[in-house]
Amino acid sequence: MSNGRVIILGAGHAGGSAAAFLRQYGHAGPILLIGEEPIAPYQRPPLSKAWLKGEADAESLALKPLEFYAAHDIDFRAGVKAISIHRAAKTVSLDDGVSLAYDTLILATGARPISLPVEGADLDGVLSLRTAADAEALKLRLAAGKTLAVVGGGYIGLEVAASARSLGAEVVVIEREERVLARVACTTLSEFFQARHLSKGVRLELNASVAGFVGEQDQIRAVQLADGRQIACDVAVVGVGARPNNELAARAGLECASGVVVDQDARSISDPNIFAIGDVAQRPVPVYERMLRLESVPNALEQAKQAAAAITGRPRPAPECPWQWSDQYDLKLQIAGYALDTDDVVVRGDPDSGAFAVFYLRGDVVRSVAAVNAPPEFMVGKQLVLARTPIDKAKLSDTTVSMKVVAA
Repeated sequence: MSNGRVIILGAGHAGGSAAAFLRQYGHAGPILLIGEEPIAPYQRPPLSKAWLKGEADAESLALKPLEFYAAHDIDFRAGVKAISIHRAAKTVSLDDGVSLAYDTLILATGARPISLPVEGADLDGVLSLRTAADAEALKLRLAAGKTLAVVGGGYIGLEVAASARSLGAEVVVIEREERVLARVACTTLSEFFQARHLSKGVRLELNASVAGFVGEQDQIRAVQLADGRQIACDVAVVGVGARPNNELAARAGLECASGVVVDQDARSISDPNIFAIGDVAQRPVPVYERMLRLESVPNALEQAKQAAAAITGRPRPAPECPWQWSDQYDLKLQIAGYALDTDDVVVRGDPDSGAFAVFYLRGDVVRSVAAVNAPPEFMVGKQLVLARTPIDKAKLSDTTVSMKVVAA
């Protein structure tokens, strides 16, 4: 049983889960969970959906009731930020002037939205969506008769667009590529989601670059495009990706690439007493035999388990298949794996039916699957990605053949 003091910097999904798993796995020593936000750890994916539509709040999205932390002797400190790590002394300095000693440190500092380096980016009404406060600020500006400009046609942008349309707002999505989801999905999937958003009244501006934001009395009034056009709006959401909050780690001398570099136990390769989990970590992904920084709830949970197991001396958890999801209108997109090193795409089902799956393969091995309203394809697809066993493409594309038969 471990009994040293564990400090967790970051009280998001990864940090909050790590604290809970440490107690579940038998850690008997002090646990300090330190978060910048004023509320307890909560689920972030619903921010772009249920929160915006008024169907969720901080209490309903909380990972655990606030009482959980005191009941399990977890010292949760909200509204506090770490400003430095002193590895030799094994201490952390906080912005409230407090210095804390640790035996083990877990970095769960997450990521932050990328802001556009253009004129007007600081206008009132130019928003990002990462925190509950961000979601609340956006919700208060969305209503029938208002116009929302979404900069970026990725999953977050499209989810916000769908939520805004359900509230009666006018929506225009501005994407610099020739199609939405261009960087993360094949043409079949992009065209399907484009058609669905168009059918819901969303306006799409493709091949369009943002040159700036135009305001009046410090309030946004339009998005300025590079071709000279202006898109009038009452509010804009910028969703063009995220950067890991790894500056604290880098200043402490930990090796960082696209995030804090860790091993299969989520332990920093630079310091055995420090772990990094969730969006801030660049981690090994055995099924793809490479290092990746993953932004998803399943990844946060998997790494929280890895770190808690290593700290408490439990066996390393079995590797999991990376996965994520996106809800838009009545569509549930579930994605297993990543389309890395692929040379073929197999579509199972008819996109016009609203239920189908896209399988990405290397040879006859499934590397990833994106399933729209198709749970069996997603569930079996996850197994196929991990198994890396050859399949029959003809059977895979034939919906009269069950996925169990395909897998067999």
